Amino acid sequence: MNSAHPERREKIKHELREMLELFFYLAFFFGALAIYDILLLRQYDISEGWSIGFALINAAVITKVIMIGEYAKLGKQYENKAILISAVWKAFVFGLLVFAFHVVEEVIKRLIHGADLSRSFTNIRFEQFVGRAILVFCVFIPLFAWREFRRVMGKKEFRSLFYGSAERNNLSPSER
Repeated sequence: MNSAHPERREKIKHELREMLELFFYLAFFFGALAIYDILLLRQYDISEGWSIGFALINAAVITKVIMIGEYAKLGKQYENKAILISAVWKAFVFGLLVFAFHVVEEVIKRLIHGADLSRSFTNIRFEQFVGRAILVFCVFIPLFAWREFRRVMGKKEFRSLFYGSAERNNLSPSER
């Protein structure tokens, strides 16, 4: 079956690589924020044992949200503009998408715990969600700038430039 569908296998490999790149980037930032929370709360003798686990779960969920948004071609309308404009626009659009998913998630959690629909919306602390949305937006700007650079340069050239390759490293300084 694998030899009959090499393009499917390559697509799966590509999607898995994209998913892992996104996950590790987001896990790094959310993990750092969780560690900051743990250290901050420790001075008040408050234990936050699950923070890093929740950071990893959030990274996985947000990775999936981004991949779904990209599959739906969200944020594409400014790709012909400067990379910074495109990256900030995508950070904004995907930040709104993540914000919407968090609100829906919170409402569903409250409904599961017995609140009726009208109360589940009124009890949401929107200032906490806005704070999260600002943080996610700030984390998304370098993420989408990175991805826009890669899109514009082409993946092969970008990987060669960023990660290095034997071909580029063997060039003399004047040829680089």
